[in-house]
Amino acid sequence: MKNILVVDDSALMRRVLCDIIESDERFHVQDRAANGLEALDLLTRKSYDVVILDVNMPRMNGLELLKELQNRKIQARVMMVSTDTSEGAKTTLDALELGALDFVHKPGTAMDCRTADFKEKLLYTLQVVAESRLLTYDNPAAAPVKIEPVAPARPGSLVRRRAAVSTGNKIVAIASSTGGPKALQSVVPKLPKALKAPVVIVQHMPAGFTASLAERLDALSEIHVKEAAEGDVLEPGVVYIAMGGKHLNILSSGGRCTIHYSDEPNREGVKPCANYMYESLTDSRFDQILCVVLTGMGADGTKGIQNLKAEKKLHVIAQEAGTCAVYGMPRSIVNAGLADQIVPLEQIAQEIIMNVGVK
Repeated sequence: MKNILVVDDSALMRRVLCDIIESDERFHVQDRAANGLEALDLLTRKSYDVVILDVNMPRMNGLELLKELQNRKIQARVMMVSTDTSEGAKTTLDALELGALDFVHKPGTAMDCRTADFKEKLLYTLQVVAESRLLTYDNPAAAPVKIEPVAPARPGSLVRRRAAVSTGNKIVAIASSTGGPKALQSVVPKLPKALKAPVVIVQHMPAGFTASLAERLDALSEIHVKEAAEGDVLEPGVVYIAMGGKHLNILSSGGRCTIHYSDEPNREGVKPCANYMYESLTDSRFDQILCVVLTGMGADGTKGIQNLKAEKKLHVIAQEAGTCAVYGMPRSIVNAGLADQIVPLEQIAQEIIMNVGVK
């Protein structure tokens, strides 16, 4: 049974969250705190499998607590509860940068938190975070983001086969989930604006959050990053992030490839689902497709890449286990025998550049 600390300044919200958690035999609410200071006191004396953390609280808010945990090098698996407002989305990304592993959207009222949909999402995310790797602050995947020039891959790094840079049309298609926003900050800002391919990313996030993610990555990067819009024509040297809450597909017509969104049900339990993105490339004009699978729970990407491989020339990179917050999606790729390279997070940008080239 996993022991949980619930941190929220609303007594009613604490009760609702605790009732949901205690309804599942996998979890037990060991302690409750009304603000960050109370939580910090508990975390200096006890350890928990997961900390559920509110953002806006008196005395010490959620972001201030995360900074203090980082300063004191206190390890904790933290899951945020956030609103889906524009400001809430930016705050959530701040929390993910400061070490939170995942988040759930908190409805506006306690009554709405009692719905089956919220309960299912909360318990699923709680289980994902509970099973995630407890990263140390000395680990690059957990440390504050620092953008540095990309160095050549070290000899002896975990590489199976490196594809030569080919001629013709190329695309980079990335899938990521839990731990993905932070991992993407270790990849996208290292890509040059002259990259000889468009980059399309499916990051598992709900509607309202992907625009803020794209804006943040764009501000950090030389390459242009945007939330993909319906009808966007894919251009080399541009990164397109799938809109949350819809499935992204790539359509080919008249020599152009464009973004198209569809509204099928969740697949692999998520929306957007990377499998749709990969499968939509089957009829595309691209001669070479570089598939990159980063940290995340589950197996999204595996079936899509399997189906795509039957029709297209692929090169597949899986993130190395030791640098993943959750070694689920990359492990599925590796276990299916699809990975051409198994690469630590800090080397993935270099491998993308080596495989698709620069204009």
